[in-house]
Amino acid sequence: MNRNDLRRLDLNLLIVFETLMHERSVTRAAEKLFLGQPAISAALARLRTLFDDPLFVRTGRSMEPTPRAQEIYSLLSPALDSISTAVSRAADFDPATSKAVFRIGLSDDVEFALLPALLRRLRAEAPGVVLVIRRTNYLMMPGLLASGEISVGVAYTEELPANAKRKVLRRSKAKLLRADTVPGALSLDDYCARPHALVSFAGDLTGFIDDELAKLGRERHVVLAVPQFNGLATLLAETDIVASVPDYTAAALTAAGGLRAEDLPIQAQTFELHMAWRGAQDNDPAERWLRSRIQMFCGDPDSL
Repeated sequence: MNRNDLRRLDLNLLIVFETLMHERSVTRAAEKLFLGQPAISAALARLRTLFDDPLFVRTGRSMEPTPRAQEIYSLLSPALDSISTAVSRAADFDPATSKAVFRIGLSDDVEFALLPALLRRLRAEAPGVVLVIRRTNYLMMPGLLASGEISVGVAYTEELPANAKRKVLRRSKAKLLRADTVPGALSLDDYCARPHALVSFAGDLTGFIDDELAKLGRERHVVLAVPQFNGLATLLAETDIVASVPDYTAAALTAAGGLRAEDLPIQAQTFELHMAWRGAQDNDPAERWLRSRIQMFCGDPDSL
């Protein structure tokens, strides 16, 4: 096919193909693209004719791509990213009048402690934009970015898609939260003797604190694991339970009163909070504006 032949190609078909590669389901692809299932099925039939290949083979409740589909996807995905970038660069962005929809992935600690200040700034500058917040973590971030379900995310990250970009927003350390009125900071013995609460997305009963304690031959006793930070202050109130949380989360939790924060009685490692985004939208004016505001209101003030 030469470039003149591209005039006969419907670009929407390629978007459907990419979505099917991510979702492996006609139903989920239809939901993602806000189309009916018959429209997706018709598009798939046209794609099969275009590429002269079945493209997807049903195995149980999923649709597995053929080797030809994998080959097409490896060539098509970067090309669609380039098209998206070219179109984005040509578009102007005015926050005051924009009606853009931004899809952002946030870990629970970031949503609880840092989103409120960011939201106030975005509402002041761009009252017409819409934010769609998705819960994410280091395990979910790669898939959400790769599929385009989010354009940018803020969390602790590890592996990311090859075309994703990342920068450090802040380096944080853990703080000890307590609601009791016993004066003075907790000693290591007191810390280990107290019951502990843990915020865990997956319901784990251990975390990095336990690794640090193990190096000292010590351990703690976790009596409560909850999936999110919202409500932690109420749970600790009028108990001797303590919790170890990121410093910016501790600041948000103590601001309402009833809790106090102090340094841990052990030397714990610091952690990097990252902002990661899709490489295809690196130069998108709207996304660049959004990332600058995330840097400003979620980043370490000392880094600005």
